[in-house]
Amino acid sequence: MVSRDFSRAKRLLTPRQFKAVFDSPSGKAPGKNVLLLARNNELDHPRLGLVIGKKSVKLAVERNRLKRQIRESFRLNQDKLVGWDIVVVARKGLGDLENTELAEQFGKLWKRLARSKVTPAVTAPAGISDCPDA
Repeated sequence: MVSRDFSRAKRLLTPRQFKAVFDSPSGKAPGKNVLLLARNNELDHPRLGLVIGKKSVKLAVERNRLKRQIRESFRLNQDKLVGWDIVVVARKGLGDLENTELAEQFGKLWKRLARSKVTPAVTAPAGISDCPDA
């Protein structure tokens, strides 16, 4: 079992790590007012990055509350998310949700992401199609 802390190793820290997830996400979980992008990280633990801009959540106190709530939800659900680098992108209206609604919504999003991990995407090489008449 993964330890349930939220240490430095469980965070996306550099712009390069964020860019990797943005450039080629292997999993997506859109929710109301939020988007989760994920990418395989080949590690034995998940890592989390948060993008909560002033444009989508005006007040600093709200942005900080969201970060705390999302980190806590991630911490409690990380055993389902092993092997993912996850970036949470906040959209307008996320700051209006109550803490209980946030916890509920993120619980569902983590589950959805964990389910999408089970089936590894098989990609056909470029130029090869499944349809014989293509």
